[in-house]
Amino acid sequence: MDDLLTYSATQQYLETLVPPREAELFAMEAYAEKNKFPIIGPACGQYCYQLARILQAKSIFELGSGYGYSTAWFMKALKENGGGVVHHTVWDKELSALARAHLAKLTGAELVQFHLGEAVGLLKETPGPFDIIFNDIDKDGYLASLPIIKAKLRSGGVLIIDNMLWHGRIFNQQDRSEETQGVREFTRAITQDSDWVVSLAPMRDGMIVAYKK
Repeated sequence: MDDLLTYSATQQYLETLVPPREAELFAMEAYAEKNKFPIIGPACGQYCYQLARILQAKSIFELGSGYGYSTAWFMKALKENGGGVVHHTVWDKELSALARAHLAKLTGAELVQFHLGEAVGLLKETPGPFDIIFNDIDKDGYLASLPIIKAKLRSGGVLIIDNMLWHGRIFNQQDRSEETQGVREFTRAITQDSDWVVSLAPMRDGMIVAYKK
């Protein structure tokens, strides 16, 4: 029976458990598939939404938001939590415009604050603390972002980090690329820091959820 428990079968099954969602999210998923644009996908999106609801989050900062797919799940949670703000950050003006167009068609768009620039620098400049920080920047920048994240996240807050299995590259000991090393070093640093309680959920490309004591 073990041969039935494959990665692809598990991921497909997880997606079947995601409740019905707004049509615009399906449109965003279709855009990602057509353009080979990496998004967290519906199972991880639902997980982010659930964590934000459990925490009754009011303030969320995204480090790297793409065209707003993860933002959409967070803003849904904030709307149901009674309000708040989710900070959307990208370098690219076209991505920011695309995010604005998509999110305007979803419930809770008024809760999004858009930023254009380097994500970690924007986090340093934006008044906190935050209930949730979501980290999806370039992987070679993960380790350097951790002290800033730690300073900006409230005690009892949650850090969510995407791509922590890094498409399996972390298991290839010959892969010493900066991005793969960035994922390894970040994982080592946060799991060895006693100020964090850390778990890695192996859905999609792996998401670390870390509770700040």
